[in-house]
Amino acid sequence: MKITWLGHSAFRVETAKAKILIDPFFTGNPGFAGLNAREAASGITHILLTHGHGDHVGDTIALAAETGATVFANADLASWLAVKGVENIDMGNTGGTVAFDGFTVTFTNALHSSAQVTEDGISHSLGSANGLMLHFDDEPTLYHMGDTDIFGDMGLINELHQPDIGLVPIGDRFTMGGAVAALACQRFFNFKTAIPCHYGSFPFVDQTPEKFVAGMDGASSAVKTPKPGESISF
Repeated sequence: MKITWLGHSAFRVETAKAKILIDPFFTGNPGFAGLNAREAASGITHILLTHGHGDHVGDTIALAAETGATVFANADLASWLAVKGVENIDMGNTGGTVAFDGFTVTFTNALHSSAQVTEDGISHSLGSANGLMLHFDDEPTLYHMGDTDIFGDMGLINELHQPDIGLVPIGDRFTMGGAVAALACQRFFNFKTAIPCHYGSFPFVDQTPEKFVAGMDGASSAVKTPKPGESISF
């Protein structure tokens, strides 16, 4: 497995059977500046979305049209994307699991919101915010927490899924901050590797992972802090 951070909460995940984009926010993402969108999307088979905010849906509509990748999102967001012209789409909802070739995706809970404001100025709810639990046939289990605060049922998520790798939001203001994110990782999970995200992009979120790294001092998890565009292999 190779995981590439693309800034903010966007990741590319490559396995033997799939090339996956999670929350592909390229256009307007300061963390993606200088990276190549065509290269980031090369050969993708799936686009997975945690929730409906613009900084997570990102370039999904254009990428789906260009690549034919299957877009997977919660039912409300998937229906909205279908109205927007996305053709190859699959859906689920919190707690549900869907199988693809070589991996499954389970929607977990996340404490956040999910909506888009349209040209008429009306905010349209796009279902629940979720995390994504990815189980692969022969690869580590990967958990993208989505945008969330800490919550006690993270312990149940760990009990059910035993994720090996955590993609953890740490930027504060819109998600848990670094210190709280470190507490969540240490109290509720046994990650072999924790990779922070949702920081260093917009000026009103934390610019560095320092608080998270400090909070994880002494933890059994290895903390990896790639720069946007850098990859980690497992």
